[in-house]
Amino acid sequence: MAQEQQASKNDKRKPGTPGAFSRWMQQKMNARMSRKVRRGRGTFMGMDVLILNTVGRRSGQRRETPVAWFGDSEDGRLVIASGGGSQHPDWYVNLMAHPDRASIELPGSEAAPVTPHRLEGAEREQAWQRIAAAQPRIAKYQSKSEREYPIVRLTPR
Repeated sequence: MAQEQQASKNDKRKPGTPGAFSRWMQQKMNARMSRKVRRGRGTFMGMDVLILNTVGRRSGQRRETPVAWFGDSEDGRLVIASGGGSQHPDWYVNLMAHPDRASIELPGSEAAPVTPHRLEGAEREQAWQRIAAAQPRIAKYQSKSEREYPIVRLTPR
């Protein structure tokens, strides 16, 4: 009986959404990467990493997520909401729900408030070309997804 109930719970999960173990692993990896950034070592797989602080759209709780970033302007940073390809990541949805409560931490620095702006049209295309040239694997991931990854510019507030 218990196995049947467990199977029916798993059947309700949408394809491509993480299960409990995947979420647990992601939390552990995020915590580990956050510690690295706070100690002043902010790279992963050849990409610069920052800690994005958001507020949960439903819970209102503080969330922190290490994300890769790419330079934009003198003080702007671009982040890509790939989310494994199939859906927007939670950090992106939280960021767009509460843009006024966002901040970032760069390696070895304190949190600084930022203003997020989702890029559209030609502005997004120009940013995408720079990102894809810097990290071709991201373009490969995008080519396998049916949705266009949002690109967000984070500028100091």
